[in-house]
Amino acid sequence: MNGRDSTSVASCATLQDVLRHQARSSCPRRLLLYPLGNTNHAVGITYADLYYQAKWNSFKVRSLEFFKLGQPLLLHFDDHWDTILWFWSVLLAGGVPVISTPFSNVEEDRNQHIKALSGLLEAPLCFTRSRLLPLFGKDQHFRLKTVESLLEEAQIGPAHGERHNQETVNAALDDVQNLDSDVRSQSSQKAVTGREGSRPMMLLLTSGSTGKAKAVKFTHGQVLAAVAGKAALRPNPPDQPFLNWIGLDHVAGLIEIHLLALWLGVDQVHVSAADIVPSPRIFLDLLSRHRVSRTFAPNFFLARLVSKIDASEATESECDLSGLIGVVSGGEANDVKTCLAASALFRKLGARTEVLIAGFGMTETCAGSIYNGKCPSYDVFQGNTVASLGKCISGAEMRIYSPESTAGLAGPGDVGDLEVRGRVVFEGYYRNQNATDDAFTTDGWFRTGDRGFVDENGNLNLVGRSKDVVNINGVKIATGDIQDGIEQAIGDKVARLVVFASKAAHTERATVAFIPKVFPVGDDAAAAITRLATRACLLKTGTSPFVFALLEKSIPKLSISTLGKISRVKAAALFANGEFDRDIEFHVQSIRRAAENSRILDLIWASQAEAQLIEEVAETLNTSAEMLDIHPDTCIFDIGFTSMHVIKLKYRIDRRLGINYPVVHIMKNLSVRSLAADIDAHVHRSEPVNPEYTPVHSYDPVIVLRPEGIKTPLWLVHPGVGEVLIFVRLAQHLASDNRPVFALRAAGFEAGQDFFRSIEETVEIYTAAICRRQPHGPYALAGYSYGAMLAFEIAKRLEGDGAVVRFLGSFNLPPHIKHRIRQLNWSTCLLNLAHFLDLLAEDVSDSLVANKALEGLAHAAAMQQVMEIADTLRLKELGLDQKALMGWVDVVYSLQSMARDYDPSGKVGSIDVFHATPLQAVSSSSEEWMREHLSRWADFVREPPRFHGVKGAHYTMIGRQYAESFALTLKKALKARGL
Repeated sequence: MNGRDSTSVASCATLQDVLRHQARSSCPRRLLLYPLGNTNHAVGITYADLYYQAKWNSFKVRSLEFFKLGQPLLLHFDDHWDTILWFWSVLLAGGVPVISTPFSNVEEDRNQHIKALSGLLEAPLCFTRSRLLPLFGKDQHFRLKTVESLLEEAQIGPAHGERHNQETVNAALDDVQNLDSDVRSQSSQKAVTGREGSRPMMLLLTSGSTGKAKAVKFTHGQVLAAVAGKAALRPNPPDQPFLNWIGLDHVAGLIEIHLLALWLGVDQVHVSAADIVPSPRIFLDLLSRHRVSRTFAPNFFLARLVSKIDASEATESECDLSGLIGVVSGGEANDVKTCLAASALFRKLGARTEVLIAGFGMTETCAGSIYNGKCPSYDVFQGNTVASLGKCISGAEMRIYSPESTAGLAGPGDVGDLEVRGRVVFEGYYRNQNATDDAFTTDGWFRTGDRGFVDENGNLNLVGRSKDVVNINGVKIATGDIQDGIEQAIGDKVARLVVFASKAAHTERATVAFIPKVFPVGDDAAAAITRLATRACLLKTGTSPFVFALLEKSIPKLSISTLGKISRVKAAALFANGEFDRDIEFHVQSIRRAAENSRILDLIWASQAEAQLIEEVAETLNTSAEMLDIHPDTCIFDIGFTSMHVIKLKYRIDRRLGINYPVVHIMKNLSVRSLAADIDAHVHRSEPVNPEYTPVHSYDPVIVLRPEGIKTPLWLVHPGVGEVLIFVRLAQHLASDNRPVFALRAAGFEAGQDFFRSIEETVEIYTAAICRRQPHGPYALAGYSYGAMLAFEIAKRLEGDGAVVRFLGSFNLPPHIKHRIRQLNWSTCLLNLAHFLDLLAEDVSDSLVANKALEGLAHAAAMQQVMEIADTLRLKELGLDQKALMGWVDVVYSLQSMARDYDPSGKVGSIDVFHATPLQAVSSSSEEWMREHLSRWADFVREPPRFHGVKGAHYTMIGRQYAESFALTLKKALKARGL
């Protein structure tokens, strides 16, 4: 700091003050700008030079015919220096700079965007380069002015890159003091009323490629609060620069790097994304060469970086990143595996352990406003697959809004709408009051459009966009979640991909368009990518996606952001309009050629029976064997099979062979090879598979859901319906936990098989079956609903025999169930099962129970009434007829009857209670359910119970919609118990 300005940067009221402050600093800092195509030699320009040139330019700006103080002026450049210089030139002149987004290469889209932008900004002045003029077309929607003509007319100011001594600069600053005062006064004026708030000092566009651009208004106070909050996130060395390779039309490039570096008074290095993205090693070289302290890198670039450079091969001799204190990563979800790999690479090159900073931000929040500074260690501890986003900076606060909650606010772990407010949050969209009103709640919170939850430690976790979903058979699934899963499965095999919803026959489907790494993509590569995408989508949604590769000629049609994200809206519109028809046809032909080439190999590794079964498995998933790359040893649950698919496959086998093949046999033979062998044995067996009577003591209840893993196995006990298919999706989402998962299925489903006669007999058989598979503890048990009672009794038996039960889980069941069980007769069991299977809606089932509509009817008559009102499509989907459903109800009723006189007794070491919205018939509210029922578990454990709130209701908590989040909570609970 020199004697001319003794104030600190924190006291600056405007951005102009900040630039002026740094221009007068006794420790001159500078911008280092690498021209496109040259990352060896940078042009250096001090902050004083920047101020001097921008100030002289501002004189000419103010003299232009159509310039008006406080009015927008569009800046359309493709060069960092041009954007920075003219941004400050307009700002110092008292105008409102609007940094343009890149124009589309598609003429129709570009013209639509230009016209809409001109209307929004009211035909503003526009500064650009002469070589960019053809992009604007013949219709002049803007008052275009090239900077070449401006500088020629001005005949003042220094040449590009010319340096000046401090004395010359200070003299120039004194000469323009009067102009400064005028502009500063104008900049600080306030509007009188409305959410318009302070007059904007600049505008940034949130969308510029679809013809629906919105302009976010920024005030001096908002931006200064944001940079102050970001600066406090992690102390920055005073002599180490920032590195930016993002376009300055993006809020991350402008505020996260350029303005924050200026505010801190450190150097800043700018390089083109076109030089960095294809060659990530240059990124590391620049970080090392300039001893960069802070930079920005979204997930896709981190993934590209670690795919190109192996941490085990990297050495500090080639790159020294010891000065790197922060790599902020935002704009898209951060895959924890990618974060781990990137952190290992940075650390190998000398960076600190937790150099990655995952963040959440929007244009409306001045880029990042919520950060996780403990990435990825926190996420590894929490068992996250997607990085947490941490906590708010100073100047921002967040909440999760949930209309389902009586208070409107979601509790820890509960998903809702993310809303933010504070000094860093914008006050409205420019000349778009309707959008502004829609964006804010009545009490002043900004609706981000994202959905997420705050965990028990107060950290934000996102689960997708509130309006960005695929509605598959009535179930809404976030496209972001689907895309995350597919991106993790595909890795670096593609350059980029986008997932969006498209119309299918009777519902929507997930559609995946990917940009190959090389053109044209080979047949085998296209087939491999399609298989990976299909499997990942099946695991996420239970349905097959529509996948295709984009041709090189189609890339310009897309809307690709500065961070490389493809617009889902634009991609979906192009798809619907048939713009990708040639791409799709080319991809289909490619897949067919790959399939024909692989059929020779099929004959080698698959028998005829296995090949036939592979086709049926693929058809059950509504896809083809070529799309899935199924082999005889493939586990059907690993390719997305759910309980519904198991039932569908059973009926395909039945129709083909004219047999009644038991569902349990599919559950016990999960690979195609073992299943084909079992079917063959079933067909050729001389005696019936199910003799007239099978004693229950010889029954094996174990179903293997996940056979592999090194952690303590998890044993899941069936709910009151007796079946374990409900656990299939949960087990799939436990795959990353490296843990075997077994389930216990009730007796009585197969013809001639006896029912269990008592709880004691059931517990004895289940305990013996567990010990045969797992002779030694520690044990991990959990029961869903009715199964929690059986799991509790099994835990007591195991502990009584001297074994260690480390984990006991109750999925939404209290210890006292006798009162509820005694309300159930055969007909109510029928109605509850019908609801459980989605044959009847809950309100219909509850109404029939309340009105005793089936009381006194014979079983066949009660069944007939239910069949008449049941969802026939659902019955067909399940493959259930009246006889099969009656047999299932008999199993359910036998289980319920055993517990009519059940009273819990004794104690076990501990219990984890997972609570969801209760059945309407048992409790009027979640609060009452917890207070009056679930809390009673405290009487039957030796240490206080642990309670875990989960999403969904009693019958849906581990269903398709909530299984993934439930699995995440379950993994954390198991880990907390030392498992």
